Amino acid sequence: MPKHEIFIDHKLCWGCRTCEVACKQENRAAAGVKLISVRDNGSKILDDQSEFAFRVNLCRHCDDPPCADACPEEAISKREDGIVVMNYDLCSGCQACIDECPYDAIAFDDDEDIAQKCNLCHHRVDFGLIPACADNVCLAHCIHFKCD
Repeated sequence: MPKHEIFIDHKLCWGCRTCEVACKQENRAAAGVKLISVRDNGSKILDDQSEFAFRVNLCRHCDDPPCADACPEEAISKREDGIVVMNYDLCSGCQACIDECPYDAIAFDDDEDIAQKCNLCHHRVDFGLIPACADNVCLAHCIHFKCD
């Protein structure tokens, strides 16, 4: 089984947030829920010179995901191809996974009372496509998807 991975070159990101929009459209996430986010870590403009310091944040699909270990409902699992997925039907809304995520990459949907995370667009990947955030929407070309 091939292994799927997403890579972010944070030095190239200039904060356009098209990845956020693509993800939101693809996954129909509720208002206030971001499965990927771009954070400004101190960008500045001095004398017509720009210095960008953005970080793209999303689930890193850990080798040994602490969020999966923390979930009492076993709603989070790691697939053979390396994608860490959340089964929203099993989520009880306890938020234990949110507390255990070292990347602050799990959101909580107050309307549905469930946690949500990037599933690496596995519904696309399973058909040979790439995740929405990496599908030529990133204007800075800092998000890359790899399948070995």
